[in-house]
Amino acid sequence: MPIGNGDIGANVWVEQDGDLVFYVSETDAWSENGRLLKLGRVRIRLSPNPFGYGVRFRQELRLGNGEIIIQGGAALQHVVLRVWVDANHPALIVEGEADSPTEVRVALELWRNQRRALRKTEVHSAYGLHGNSAYRVFVEPDTVVGRQDKRIVWYHRNGRSIWADNLKLQALGGWRKRSRDPLLDRTFGAAIKGTGLASAGDRGLRSVEPLKHFVLAVYPLTAQTDSAETWLNRLEESVRAVDAIPMQKRRPAHRDWWRSFWDRSWIRVSGSREAEMLTLGHTLVRYINACGGRGAMPIKFNGSIFNVDTVRKDGDVPAGLDADFRRWGGAYWFQNTRQIYWPMLANGDFDLMLPLFRMYVDALPLAKERTRVYYDHEGAFFPETMYFWGAYVNENYGWDRRGKPDGLTDNRYIRYYWQGGIELAAMMLDHYAYTGDHAFARDALLPLADEIVTFFDQHWKRDGAGKIRFEPAQALETLWDVVNPVPEIAGLTRVLNGMLALPDDMSTEAQRRRWTRTLRDLPALPIRADRDGTYLASAEIIRADASNKENVSLYATFPYRLFRVGTEGLKMMRHTYARRDHKGVYRCWANDNVFAAWLGLASEARIQLAKRFLLHDHYRFPVMYTRGDWPPDLDNGGVAQQALQAMLMQADGREIRLFPAWPKEWNVCFKLRAPLATTVEGKCRGGKLTDLNVTPESRSKDVIVMRPQ
Repeated sequence: MPIGNGDIGANVWVEQDGDLVFYVSETDAWSENGRLLKLGRVRIRLSPNPFGYGVRFRQELRLGNGEIIIQGGAALQHVVLRVWVDANHPALIVEGEADSPTEVRVALELWRNQRRALRKTEVHSAYGLHGNSAYRVFVEPDTVVGRQDKRIVWYHRNGRSIWADNLKLQALGGWRKRSRDPLLDRTFGAAIKGTGLASAGDRGLRSVEPLKHFVLAVYPLTAQTDSAETWLNRLEESVRAVDAIPMQKRRPAHRDWWRSFWDRSWIRVSGSREAEMLTLGHTLVRYINACGGRGAMPIKFNGSIFNVDTVRKDGDVPAGLDADFRRWGGAYWFQNTRQIYWPMLANGDFDLMLPLFRMYVDALPLAKERTRVYYDHEGAFFPETMYFWGAYVNENYGWDRRGKPDGLTDNRYIRYYWQGGIELAAMMLDHYAYTGDHAFARDALLPLADEIVTFFDQHWKRDGAGKIRFEPAQALETLWDVVNPVPEIAGLTRVLNGMLALPDDMSTEAQRRRWTRTLRDLPALPIRADRDGTYLASAEIIRADASNKENVSLYATFPYRLFRVGTEGLKMMRHTYARRDHKGVYRCWANDNVFAAWLGLASEARIQLAKRFLLHDHYRFPVMYTRGDWPPDLDNGGVAQQALQAMLMQADGREIRLFPAWPKEWNVCFKLRAPLATTVEGKCRGGKLTDLNVTPESRSKDVIVMRPQ
């Protein structure tokens, strides 16, 4: 079972021999190779053993309180363990209550005990550093601090970094002098201590005498410091700060945070087994994102902070790889990551979105410098695949630069895939529309969106009619050689209109003139016709076969919402959906469920939705998502959430549309968020709306209730 406080996470289980075991993770524990590592593994053994094979046992995740309850044992030897990660402080807590005195042993288990090279498939977990036979990737050992009094302390410290060489390869060596290496001297680890526990070697604790009550605490810390000693001092300060607050205050405050989180929104579908699976899936996806989504870094699409060791062969990935392994490594793929974040708007989980926005805003200065160096104009672009500091990963960019201009990537899937910056700006505009957070718009949205728009305005020439001609260009990862692709045209249309609709005091007159000109200069969307009607092509000119399976033209429906239920172009886009190139793809980042929902196609949106929520295969936790990039593959859950939300409610501008693609046999009780700080709460039974409460009440006039299908 995963558990966390948004920054610190743990995978928790009880083994058949009765030991409680958990991995400890943190969102910014980046190694010298740019891999996101676990901090370590902790094992707790109780004697007499209450959880041994054949003894009554129960492990329960209590979502409402954000805690795991484990209980078992024979008569008069019953033990209850409560595991939780403090929602408000950097500490993981294990509380134990036993009927009779129990011996407690704690062990730290590390696997990075010596320097070693990553080999064969395992190198893929350092994705970007592969593909060069002359480059060997080494894992560096952790350090266990000896002679600690009643505690265990360990850390991993980056004594080297790939950052400088990464920039040098990409002709950005000058940036190194004006910026700080984000990996070098980054140190991550933790302290473990507990009531009534004494040291048992450098990696162990044991009870001084049998206990009926104990509290064990793990205090993780990640920080860049000038020395290991400075990090140790900061760790001690963190421990003292947490311990200064009595547990009697921390536990209720922790539960209050989770109760407040669950009160933000909900979707509870009923009436069938399928409906129950939708409710479970939607709820658990929100939970796992809350556990890993409030930290220093955004959620990793390929495992978040809850990936584990490989216990069985998975394709070409062998069993026996440690819990630091994840396919596609430590870089961020916008195409995948975005899927996790779009549903947070209707959920009201606005705080969980901020780490994503912060990462890109922090990388904006490098993105501007890269544009200047590569293309000698203004603005900024972000690669589809990038390290958290904003640079390409080496293998995608290309190790051998002989005869190649700066900026031209070897990887054709992402060579001109820059429209992710447009979609990010669209998401940020929605965040502002929902929250009304003026500081966010001023400090994050507008600086980033303006630079993105400037790049797309200046990078391509105008044609004879004065329109921007996007060439060379590609349409997502799928079509590598096109002219005027739909995602760029639709995305810029959406973003520029959104920026121009912001209050005038947020921008200058000169900015608004530039935005208006760019909007005017966009080429027309490539509308075509066949005997069944008009449809939207993927681009004006297509010179390449498909290299992936994305339905490019439907980006005009989602994420950019130019054509949807209630718009004049609905018929055209439904025809576009019907003749789409790639059908039957319902896993990972594929969007067909979402497209269908926004087009009001209830039966299409419903296809495989329940199965998509629960693609866990051999894992017991229902949303570990094995069918995708790496478990838990959280873009699966994000797409499923988006589809379910859009079937139930679609909000755009002032308009709030209920049940645009809702099956009439599904009963539902829901609470969702909409723009203008609006909350919509209601019930539908037997295809009829039975309750509706809109806050503020003045927004009730903007609600359009449609008939479930």
